Amino acid sequence: MTNEQAAAQQGLPQKQHQKTSMKRLLKRIFFIFTGAIMMAIGIEMFLVPNLIMDGGIVGISIILSNLTSLKLGLFLFLLNIPFFFLGYKQIGKTFALSTVFGIAVLSVASTFLHPVEAVTNDVLLAAVFGGIALGAGVGMVIRYGGSLDGTEVLAILINKKLPFSVGEIVMFFNVFIFTWGGFVFGWDRAMYSVLAYFIAFKTIDVVIQGLDESKSAWIISDQYQEIGEAIIARLGRGVTYLNGEGAYTGENKKVIFCIINRLEEAKLKSIVEDMDEGAFLAVADIAEVRGGRFKKKDIH
Repeated sequence: MTNEQAAAQQGLPQKQHQKTSMKRLLKRIFFIFTGAIMMAIGIEMFLVPNLIMDGGIVGISIILSNLTSLKLGLFLFLLNIPFFFLGYKQIGKTFALSTVFGIAVLSVASTFLHPVEAVTNDVLLAAVFGGIALGAGVGMVIRYGGSLDGTEVLAILINKKLPFSVGEIVMFFNVFIFTWGGFVFGWDRAMYSVLAYFIAFKTIDVVIQGLDESKSAWIISDQYQEIGEAIIARLGRGVTYLNGEGAYTGENKKVIFCIINRLEEAKLKSIVEDMDEGAFLAVADIAEVRGGRFKKKDIH
């Protein structure tokens, strides 16, 4: 092989890596941009016209915008940016840049959408659909490596100095924000805001994890081979046999491990019960599955 041929072979994987990296970057930019637009739609076309708040920096921005008559987009940008500069070392360069981009898009989109007429004046509908739009946008941005609210970053920084979890700190901030909003907008609006926040929170989970949520299953049974073959035949899922040992009895046991989606959980339980009513079965949620042979096989 000549030096030119060796160099060409080395250059090919490098070019493929560059193309893959560029595709990932463009994909990230597209989804962060789309997520920020969706969040702006949820805020400006559903929540703000009906005096409904969100939690975190967005909620503070909505209140301040109402009290000062300044643009909401201005507060969204100014209040968020300092937190990400403070947490730059903890959250990393890529996350910080993705977040600044997302916040900039959110702020600009919010400013342009502000004069647009509200989709609905029904407060309940605004809370529900505004929460869905907002949650879908935030979830999309988080899934692709960014964030649109500096509250969590601030909570992470505080968490390092105080004996409270990040979730507890965020909850404390939001209780304060919704209470403040109750004095500004009225307590009925504060309660609708809590509803919108809850819907957005649940929607974020769905977007991040996907509708086809994955679960891991661990099964211990003397009929492990029959159960494993039934899972392959009836669910189309691959299984892995692991070696285990009972701590109390010292007996060697085979442990079946497999990945399913939430719609297949009931069928898996039925398979295990049919084969061995006394089998040990544990099922847990999984945030993400990559690689391996997780893709479902066709069942004929």
